[in-house]
Amino acid sequence: MGQNFSTAKLREVLARHVESGHVPGLVALVGWGGRTHVEALGTMRHDGGAPMRRDTIFRMASTTKPVAMAAAMVLLDECRLRLDDVVDAWLPELANRQVLKRIDSELDDTVPSRRPITVRDLLTSTFGLGMDMTAMGTPILGAIFENGLTPDLPVPMPGPDEWIRRLGTLPLMYQPGEVWQYQISHDVLSVLVARVTGQSFESFLCERILEPLGMEDTGFHVPAGQLDRLPTLYAPDAQTGEFHVWDEAEGGRWSSPPAFQGSGGGLVSTADDYNAYFQMLLNDGTHNGRRILSRPAVQLMTTNRLTPEQQAARHAMAVNNVHLSYGQGQHGGWGFGMAVRTHRGDYAPIGQFGWDGGAGTSTYADPANQLVGILLTQVGMSAPNSARLIHDFWTTLFQAID
Repeated sequence: MGQNFSTAKLREVLARHVESGHVPGLVALVGWGGRTHVEALGTMRHDGGAPMRRDTIFRMASTTKPVAMAAAMVLLDECRLRLDDVVDAWLPELANRQVLKRIDSELDDTVPSRRPITVRDLLTSTFGLGMDMTAMGTPILGAIFENGLTPDLPVPMPGPDEWIRRLGTLPLMYQPGEVWQYQISHDVLSVLVARVTGQSFESFLCERILEPLGMEDTGFHVPAGQLDRLPTLYAPDAQTGEFHVWDEAEGGRWSSPPAFQGSGGGLVSTADDYNAYFQMLLNDGTHNGRRILSRPAVQLMTTNRLTPEQQAARHAMAVNNVHLSYGQGQHGGWGFGMAVRTHRGDYAPIGQFGWDGGAGTSTYADPANQLVGILLTQVGMSAPNSARLIHDFWTTLFQAID
């Protein structure tokens, strides 16, 4: 990136969203060539309160996925897992699966799975279960919600062993390896990593990824002494725009360690911590001369892993939710734990990788420009406020590169 990176226009566009009242506050970071530019605008609460700061801690939601995935990649690098290992030895709950005859079948209307689930199926989100929003109202999706298999909707997630036991009582929606589906595979990976390593998922992730990268504000809850750095999280009313509190800092969901440390969501972090992680990926797996992940592991994560048929399902999720995402999500491809741009659908170049979070976060790296961009808010995607801001951030950012 040249010297002519226009921060003035970026600040102006971000400030417009804060001044509109739709987004109380934000922290935005652009990192390139060893330099960072940070904007911290607005306040921690929608009715005022302390100002946003560079070290404000945010709920990362689904932007947890690309970071948590690194724990599994360490195990591949060390040959403690292989891509095509069957997972039954560690996850016996997932052996001998039954598969629904149709997506809207009753739970006992099944056929046997054609083959076992492999590590690769989990890494690529194709093991056979997921949050398929086109299947709302089907018996299987009802059972997924009722069993607490997704993040606290509508019942809290149980601990890892009970969670995987409940998952094992359900049939798969599709044959292993067949269809890309969102979310659940990541949480299965949390259980797999814990069982392979004999450690909690968080402790292994900390030891091998977070601590070596200096990501000291990243974890699955905020320590009591730091809760003043965590803003109130809002879920605006989609019709009226009224700010409803989704989670308070004090006594909220992130004020104590969760029962389930999920790869799919749940991390809290800061703009600088996430910049360190994505810069490591841009740097082929090294940080300050220390190797965190192998180069081929990073390449597997950050390039498309889906077949054309699977990409079609992935693309359908993006275009059918466009009223929520405002184009964020129309990337085409998916690697391990993150989206990968395989076609030019907006201002971002092909090859950009990263993901967005339902709590109003967006984290991507762009190899073509050797650039990291991070935008963090406290406004959930229940209304398009934060999605529009995220879209405008990226549109302006890519214009600013000259």
